[in-house]
Amino acid sequence: MAEDDIESNEPDAPEATETTEAEFQARIMSQYIRDLSFESPSIDRVQDGPGENPNLELEVTVNARSVREHLYQSEIEFKAKATDDVGTIYQMECTYGGVFQIESVPREALEPFLLVNCPSMLFPFLRRIIADLTREGGFPPLFLDPIDFGALYINRLQQGELGGGNGQLPN
Repeated sequence: MAEDDIESNEPDAPEATETTEAEFQARIMSQYIRDLSFESPSIDRVQDGPGENPNLELEVTVNARSVREHLYQSEIEFKAKATDDVGTIYQMECTYGGVFQIESVPREALEPFLLVNCPSMLFPFLRRIIADLTREGGFPPLFLDPIDFGALYINRLQQGELGGGNGQLPN
């Protein structure tokens, strides 16, 4: 049976027409570690176990800025501090970022894209670095749960820290 003989229930594709808006395009140009620190001030003490009442505090912040026309930087700042009744087990900081080429995005969508979508693309790489770093530091790997960057963005909007999707990027 020839292809012409096959009936299709799909509507005919619309004819290509010129539009005034180009299609939205985003591409990761590079990824990098800006800052990386791991400290275990009491490594000799913690080799006996986590101690009493171990506690892990995590902090995540996302920032973005314009580099030049159509190039933007988005970074995830991650901090973790593990403590027990005696003191600090370990503490780490990592700033992981990417440079994105973004074209034809509506101005009101730029800020949310840079603070929600871009960090979502970077997160798996940061997660692996954190797991490897804690494991290489002599501890069980810290596997981060997925982060809802959309909720972080909304919280920052509600606290008045952001431009509210008006294209004004935070510093």
